[in-house]
Amino acid sequence: MDSIIYTMVRAADWRAAERCGAYHGSADDRRDGFLHFSTAAQLRASAAKHRAGEADLLLVAVEAAALGPALAWEPARSGRAGLFPHLYGALPLAAVRAATPLPLGPDGLHRFPPEIP
Repeated sequence: MDSIIYTMVRAADWRAAERCGAYHGSADDRRDGFLHFSTAAQLRASAAKHRAGEADLLLVAVEAAALGPALAWEPARSGRAGLFPHLYGALPLAAVRAATPLPLGPDGLHRFPPEIP
C-alpha cells in the first residue's frame, strides 16, 4: 500500500481543523462514516469525480502508517477498480505531511503538484 495518501479539503474546513487539532471530514465523509482518501495514482480521477470545478481546496498529504488500525483499504462502492484508503475516525494533524493549495487552471481542472502522476 502507498505510504502517502491524499485528501482534498475545503480551505474553511481545514482552518477549523487547525484550530481543534484534527480534521473530522466533509459532510460526505460524515454521511459515509469515514474520511475518503486517495493514493497519488487515484487522485486525479477522484478530483474529477468528486471535486470538479471546486476552488479553494487544499491537497492534504498524510503519512498512512501514522493512522494505525483506523485506516482501511477498501473497494469503492461505485465499483471503481482498486482499493481506496478510508479513515474511520478523525484525521490527527500530527499525521499530516503537507497541506497545499489545489488551484484550478484556466481549463477548470485542478493543478496538482509534480509528484502526482
